[in-house]
Amino acid sequence: MSREILLLVDALAHEKNVSEEIIFTALELALASASKKRFTEDADVRVAINRDNGEYQSFRRWQVVAEEALENPAAQVALSDERAKGLAEGDYIEEPLESIEFGRIGAQAAKQVILQKVREAEREQILDDFLARKEHLVTGVIKRMEKGNAIIEVGRIESLLPREQMIPKENLRVGDRVRAYLSRIERGGRGPQLILSRIAPEFLIKLFELEVPEIEEGLLEIKSAARDPGLRSKIAVKTNDQRLDPVGTCVGMRGSRVQAVTGELAGERVDIILWSMEPAQFVINAMAPAEVSSIVVDEDAHSMDVVVSEDQLAQAIGRSGQNVRLASELTGWTLNILTEEEAAQKHEEEHSKTRNLFMEKLDVDEEVADILVEEGFSTLEEIAYVPLSEMSEIEAFDEDTINELRKRARAALLKEAIAKEEKAEEASEDLLNMEGMDDATAHKLAAQGVSTMDDLADLAVDDLVELTGMDAERAKTLIMTARAPWFA
Repeated sequence: MSREILLLVDALAHEKNVSEEIIFTALELALASASKKRFTEDADVRVAINRDNGEYQSFRRWQVVAEEALENPAAQVALSDERAKGLAEGDYIEEPLESIEFGRIGAQAAKQVILQKVREAEREQILDDFLARKEHLVTGVIKRMEKGNAIIEVGRIESLLPREQMIPKENLRVGDRVRAYLSRIERGGRGPQLILSRIAPEFLIKLFELEVPEIEEGLLEIKSAARDPGLRSKIAVKTNDQRLDPVGTCVGMRGSRVQAVTGELAGERVDIILWSMEPAQFVINAMAPAEVSSIVVDEDAHSMDVVVSEDQLAQAIGRSGQNVRLASELTGWTLNILTEEEAAQKHEEEHSKTRNLFMEKLDVDEEVADILVEEGFSTLEEIAYVPLSEMSEIEAFDEDTINELRKRARAALLKEAIAKEEKAEEASEDLLNMEGMDDATAHKLAAQGVSTMDDLADLAVDDLVELTGMDAERAKTLIMTARAPWFA
């Protein structure tokens, strides 16, 4: 019988192309499963097969657990039990069992355990081979449809293309051959499963890599991609060889390359954009086919005001905001579309607001304030601490005027800091003594006008997070504590 086990292991390992160790493990589980049927309670049985001669032994075992974790006395023993003396939590106590005859198992359970383990090992082996090839663009045949999801056979691996990862209005049927992007691998009870996507921007990039050999050769790069699946997409391309036209290369002779990609994407229109290391130029390119008049960059907010003429507005925004949304995703910048009139109005409002700030805080007239604004100053900090050499370049001001302006700016900033400090000390007793509140947070809130429990109760969670930088869970708890008196 021992020889029979060795022969079975050898035959299955060769037939299924898995290691003998996996077959041995599966047999041990099968024998243990059959042995457990001799017990009425939920016992734990271990079988150990000798890898050299095929002989095997069976053991009943109990795991040592903490007193409060004891749930199944048939397979567990408490740490305080006499039998667990000298053992640690997680160790096992074992008693030899009479081994059942291998030839008499005949149970379906044994066969199922072996086949299941072999199938899992096969899948893992195939998956490892697949991942070793570093393939992300996969091709397979739809085997069946389940609740709108497509089960696709990729080689010998079963993959899932969820309904929400299909291109909208795409009508896939059993037997269709489809391409998709491998987005992730899920390891569940049925073994590893490939999760595919046909709407990921990466799918678009991989399709172009397939159609444009210059990308694989390293002559071209696709820097980013953005998609409105099935309708329109944008890709940003960069050349590493100045003799190549990156856009023309991706389009191909008579549009052959881009048409091949469009055909795979159910007619999705693709805009090929020239990438630029200058963010403003990149955004201008990404807004195509709309023409941009000017751009105002806000580095702090990582946003840009994109100014277009009235007749370009509709094209710049696109149907349902599609063009500006894709351009924003492609470039990574928040884009605000403005007409020239709106831009002028916004500029005037900002100019007026800054002018009034300087007139009030620096005690200067409108003319001096206007000069500061036109020279690019927008905050008191800039006037107070910008290098003296830069301010000296302002022709309208002499050295005395510059020094006086810097002195007044620093005095105004100091005054503001003192006012904030004083306000911080105004945190009310109820806010300071509130459950969950600490002095630092209370003073921080008071400095920003939230000085009582009622003030705090009026805030939304997002507001409190923004004011203090605390996590949302703590902000929610504090606000609910502040609101408790309302419901008392």
